[in-house]
Amino acid sequence: MPVALVIILLQISLIYHASRTGRMQPWAFIILLVPLIGALAYIVVELVPEWLGSQDVQKARKRVANKLDPEKYYRELSDRVAVTDTIANRAALAEECVAVGRYDEAEQHYDHILSLPMGHEPLFALGKAKAQFARRRPADALATLDELQKAWPDYNSAEAHLLYARALQEAGRTDEAIEEYQALLDYAPGSEAKVRYGSLLKLVGRIDEAKVVFTELLIQMKRAPRHVRKAQAEWISIAEKQLAG
Repeated sequence: MPVALVIILLQISLIYHASRTGRMQPWAFIILLVPLIGALAYIVVELVPEWLGSQDVQKARKRVANKLDPEKYYRELSDRVAVTDTIANRAALAEECVAVGRYDEAEQHYDHILSLPMGHEPLFALGKAKAQFARRRPADALATLDELQKAWPDYNSAEAHLLYARALQEAGRTDEAIEEYQALLDYAPGSEAKVRYGSLLKLVGRIDEAKVVFTELLIQMKRAPRHVRKAQAEWISIAEKQLAG
């Protein structure tokens, strides 16, 4: 059988498989546009992980798939909301909107959820503030977080607190941001708050204080278990660069 015919049959088979499993976009285009290479890519990215069933392989497949078609999951969630418009489905869509840069749409979804009797929850107000901050609207994010605190005075969230500090910094309210970062240090999980605090101290010229923050963090991380250091690798790297710079 001619090689060209084999390739054509392979492409047809893979495109059929992609259509049956909801993977037509973008795989049909890739398989047709780049003969053989596109087919091999589909086999490696989509089929091999299914055969192996490894979580690590599945995660790698998802990363590659997201690069090829970053809005695939967004479309799936949009279709889900169109069929069953529940708070859970719309919240998942709103979160994915933030992930793919559809910040205005995310805010609209969160506003809709918050308007519902069963959706008036601090978690969704925090989601709205995240969308506003990501859209580079720190003043709006601060207003939303202030409203959250008034509506739910007993709600304690290190994530919300960190976002509030970052929004203050982005809004140019540096002294208030420093105070919020300081308040976060004793209870915020991970290293992000400390690194952002040290970076802001360095930015305003409080170099010695910043060095203390970075040094203490790096000492703490050296003593931490390996899995903790791995999880905090990004912030450890930033602290090292800030200390060396």
